[in-house]
Amino acid sequence: MYLDAWPRPGDFGVIAEEDGVPVGAAWYRTFSTESHGYSFIDESIPEISVAVRAPHRRRGLGTELMLALIGHARTEGVTALSLSVENDNPALSLYRRLRFEAVQTVGNAYTMRLDLA
Repeated sequence: MYLDAWPRPGDFGVIAEEDGVPVGAAWYRTFSTESHGYSFIDESIPEISVAVRAPHRRRGLGTELMLALIGHARTEGVTALSLSVENDNPALSLYRRLRFEAVQTVGNAYTMRLDLA
């Protein structure tokens, strides 16, 4: 669902490479009320997906990827972004540093939102 028929209108993504090899990626896309992912808030707020290969974590790549998404979203007039993260995931501290706020708890995961307007 997060990559099917990529790209759809409004989709945006970035890839981090090291020596020409992809080591991380982040992207966002919007969903409908009927068909959405874990961090769905509403149809106007894109959901973020992000991944960095294990050997490349803790080097700032996640921060760079997220800042690229946030910057592009602001340029495009997106008013907010959302994501889902389990409460024991080390990336939670990154999302909090970037000012994402938990708006819902589902099981052991937070749905987080960053207002851009």
